[in-house]
Amino acid sequence: MTNDPAESRDPAAPAPAASPDELSRMRGMDLVRRTLEEARGAARSQGKDVGRGRSAPVRRVAGNAGRRRSWSGPGPDVRDPQLLGTATRDLAKVRGWSSKVAEGSVLGRWRVVVGDQIADHANPTGLEEGVLTVSAESTAWATQLRMVQSQLLAKIAAAVGDGVVTSLKITGPVGPSWRKGRYHIAGRGPRDTYG
Repeated sequence: MTNDPAESRDPAAPAPAASPDELSRMRGMDLVRRTLEEARGAARSQGKDVGRGRSAPVRRVAGNAGRRRSWSGPGPDVRDPQLLGTATRDLAKVRGWSSKVAEGSVLGRWRVVVGDQIADHANPTGLEEGVLTVSAESTAWATQLRMVQSQLLAKIAAAVGDGVVTSLKITGPVGPSWRKGRYHIAGRGPRDTYG
């Protein structure tokens, strides 16, 4: 049993006002608790139903055929206006689109994820089953990207989440093709002379 006068007093009775000397000794949360207790006591003396602040009271709305309406309290509530990003993320989660949205964000936010220097010389071309295909503008850049492949995967995982991109397929520039049409016969290919 404690000797705290706030616990032994009747909760319906208003809290006695603190003296200025007593207030000057209180610090931090003690002062906040005392002020809140005085405000609740004043509200109770006016006949208001004051709880501990855990839940909002349920009130009946006149004219709605007995439908109940609950009011949100001072804290965040699911009925409060939400940011567009939060609302779309929740919608994607409910509909099962989270993995597709994450895959699209890798391609759409490539410059932000990997940085300007890499984005100027390499572009993502596709993402299929966790394998991100990246096309570099030169063989030198393709080699450099292969050497920092683990850092790129870590940056992508930090930006869009783990498991979205599991590996990278880095390709250099593609040479011209001599194939014309759908069919191809294996042969010696182009030579330095044509005669």
